[in-house]
Amino acid sequence: MPSALPDGEPMPEDGALPGHALAGAAGRPLGFYLHVPYCATRCGYCDFNTYTASELRGSGGALASRDNYADTLVAEIRLARKVLGDDPRPVETVFVGGGTPTLLPAADLGRMLAAIREEFGLAPGAEITTEANPESVDPRYLSELRAGGFNRVSFGMQSARQHVLKILDRTHTPGRPEACVAEARAAGFDHVNLDLIYGTPGESDDDWRASLDAALGAGPDHISAYALIVEEGTQLARRIRRGEVPMTDDDVHADRYLIADERLAAAGFTWYEVSNWATTEAARCRHNELYWTGADWWGAGPGAHSHVGGVRWWNVKHPGAYAQALTEGRSPGAGRELLADEDRRVERILLELRLSEGCPLDLLAPAGARAAERALGEGLLEAGPYEEGRAVLTLRGRLLADAVVRDLVD
Repeated sequence: MPSALPDGEPMPEDGALPGHALAGAAGRPLGFYLHVPYCATRCGYCDFNTYTASELRGSGGALASRDNYADTLVAEIRLARKVLGDDPRPVETVFVGGGTPTLLPAADLGRMLAAIREEFGLAPGAEITTEANPESVDPRYLSELRAGGFNRVSFGMQSARQHVLKILDRTHTPGRPEACVAEARAAGFDHVNLDLIYGTPGESDDDWRASLDAALGAGPDHISAYALIVEEGTQLARRIRRGEVPMTDDDVHADRYLIADERLAAAGFTWYEVSNWATTEAARCRHNELYWTGADWWGAGPGAHSHVGGVRWWNVKHPGAYAQALTEGRSPGAGRELLADEDRRVERILLELRLSEGCPLDLLAPAGARAAERALGEGLLEAGPYEEGRAVLTLRGRLLADAVVRDLVD
């Protein structure tokens, strides 16, 4: 949940959507993202809309407190029911992210989920995920989450090396994420993800291999591996600017990606999105697939983004302002945009090309189609899918995904 909000037109106070937004909704999945904006400490690389206790002190008062946050978020879920009216769709995925959702009591997360179940209903086999920091859970907490209806958990491991964790300002100790996977399995979670970051200043290829091996040894069925992006305004960016730590270059990122793909494939994981690997189709993150395929989701919480039927909107960032709006019976939306057909076409290419299924070639404009032919000749697209009308990235294409996408959207 990036901290910066885009420009856009004003959001109606009641949150009402244009009439066309729900046209054809029955054919689109509906999910919920619930943002919990609290962290015990701020990681040096983090640019998300999160707040530590010291950052909130004297800013927003009781309204910004996490003590009554669940009640506030439930109020937005009820607002969503009013806005979506008689939309009959049950919710297929719920993803609780942050921040650190597991700083809240497990019962609070359960109450948020219960509100979605009461207002919308959950589809059979709905995927219910929460993110968790390894140091913020224990076996009892995980058992309470599972009893509350959660069936998938995602742990922020990032690295198995202490010196890498220190650069990232992560507070858990090496080995704790792996223990969390075992505890989650014991609590009854069928699906467990570990998040990894590569390219941290001071990380070596051997450090990265050790992190991959530790993650695989823990036995998750999903692994996400992201290149470190140094965001302006973060503590890590300031440290790099001062010369305290080195900047990692793109060639290193490419080498680490190749190491990851080789090791994960050897362990039975298959890539289904550029940065995500799963052991089976059932282990894929279905909620993220909603984003990548342009389905509908309601994002509840400060700074959360939503999309329904070509209408995208985003909430005010600060927890105090967010709570104040809902207390006064207003939508917490800060702004919105109505996506034109061309906007939606371009977004489909941007997102679907990152998937193992790729994007249909008939989405491409003439210039993009010519670029796809060149990409095929350069070994960036798979020949078989291309002949069947789809643009699918090769391994080399995944390394250059951003450049390929830029060419294809022309």
